[in-house]
Amino acid sequence: MVYRYWCGECGFKTAWLGESQGEQQQVEHYAKQHPGIPPGGQVETRRRGPDGGGGCTALAVGIVLLLLILAAVVRR
Repeated sequence: MVYRYWCGECGFKTAWLGESQGEQQQVEHYAKQHPGIPPGGQVETRRRGPDGGGGCTALAVGIVLLLLILAAVVRR
């Protein structure tokens, strides 16, 4: 799982990183850009890295194959 942290004070966001790395970048950003304000904002999660994915594609291909098999069986 990878995480992206968004600043609650400005438009800053971290890259997709591991949880501790993203959190550390957010803490460093707040210390530099918003001193005295505790880190806040949002956290996005993703199951795979930025190059990952394909889960929906695999599901769609599986459904198409299932429909083709079903159509071939029904035609007989």
